[in-house]
Amino acid sequence: MSLSFRHGMLAGVLLIVSLLGGVAAHGWWLLEGLVGQSRESNQHALKLTAVVQALAERTVDMERSARQYLVLGDPVLRERFDEHHAQSLALLGQIDLPELSESAMAWRQLAGQLHDGLAQGQSAEELQPLLAELGALNEDIRRRSQRWIEASNARLLDELERQRGQLQQRLLLALGGALIAALLMTWWLIRPVRQLETAIGRLGGKDFREQVVVEGPADLRRLGQKLDDLRQRLAELEADRERKLRHVSHELKTPLAALKEGVALLAEEVPGPLSATQREVVDILDHKVGSLQRQIESLLMLNAAAYEARQLDVAQVSPGQLLADAAGRHALAAQARQVRIVVEAGEGMARLDAGKLAVILDNLLANAIDFSPDGATIRLCAVSTPTGWQIDCIDQGPGIAPEDLRRIFEPFVQGRRQAPVPRQGSGVGLSIVRELVGAMGGRVDLLPGETGAHFRVELNHAR
Repeated sequence: MSLSFRHGMLAGVLLIVSLLGGVAAHGWWLLEGLVGQSRESNQHALKLTAVVQALAERTVDMERSARQYLVLGDPVLRERFDEHHAQSLALLGQIDLPELSESAMAWRQLAGQLHDGLAQGQSAEELQPLLAELGALNEDIRRRSQRWIEASNARLLDELERQRGQLQQRLLLALGGALIAALLMTWWLIRPVRQLETAIGRLGGKDFREQVVVEGPADLRRLGQKLDDLRQRLAELEADRERKLRHVSHELKTPLAALKEGVALLAEEVPGPLSATQREVVDILDHKVGSLQRQIESLLMLNAAAYEARQLDVAQVSPGQLLADAAGRHALAAQARQVRIVVEAGEGMARLDAGKLAVILDNLLANAIDFSPDGATIRLCAVSTPTGWQIDCIDQGPGIAPEDLRRIFEPFVQGRRQAPVPRQGSGVGLSIVRELVGAMGGRVDLLPGETGAHFRVELNHAR
């Protein structure tokens, strides 16, 4: 069963949280263990230090009591020695470290010999070495306990370093796993979104040929299927629109031809002479019939452009030569308006549809000549880019009104600013340009400028 977008997001987040949370929980568990070990070690060290210190104090008391007893012979001092001896043995019993067992046993034996010596009435000279050796054993016990504490601290630090290394490795592994999971989740979720974006862009450009295929989460795949259904429906509507447009245009041309012929006969006074009023009516009819004919021809041109946009004839061509040819075709119209066409083209070849590019250039140049004032200059430029070619058509006319910017490429839209001379345009030229540029995988834009109109066509190399 395939996951949905929401379930995929939830699973990815839970996986990342599990990885990082597991490392965090393990680190907390290790920290708690190390804190417990450290607390236990410190308590043991404090207890050992206290016992060793107390043993040293009892040993001093034993030595003092023994010396006083040897001098004074007071039984109370002997009892005091026995009391300190018993306390020392009890303290030794609290030392359960293997490292101190040998010294503790030697201390007991030596203290026992001292006790027996006092009981047997040995002299101070005979007991003096035992007292000195007892003090040396105390010092040995203190040094051994200190070394044990230092070794215990060192073991704890080594354990801490070892656990730190392990935790670092686990953390790096968890971060790597989380990063991989995030990248996989991003790829899994973003790829269908990009596919949807691409499909919507094609539909917006009236490209209904390629099937919409979306991979990834189940809900996005269903959305892709619905978008493909929409594509098929739009393709049907577009085909139906083109059929109706061709049918209506051709149906209108037949009676229009008869009407135009009849008006021409009237204008030539074939049925008979015309009065001034009749002549005026005939002129109006002739003008309206001509305007209607141009509108029908524009409809046919737009329909033909939409059809031809689906048929690409790609070949190796020189964009600079195509610009020069377009300038030559419009040379007479430019001379009539005293307009100069300047061609600026870089060297190089490109795989383009020369026929469609010629139509694009013709429409841009025709508009530029119509709207340029007398004596103006039109710049036609072509520059090679890393991905294709960039073609600019720049005139010195009145430009495009701000309120027309968003609609200038729509069919039958004519700008509010008038050309210097009367023109009979139908408003489909820029629509044809946009249709053909889109068919070639490019884009056309109207760039902002202080004066005139600046159209830029960007075409990619065909494969």
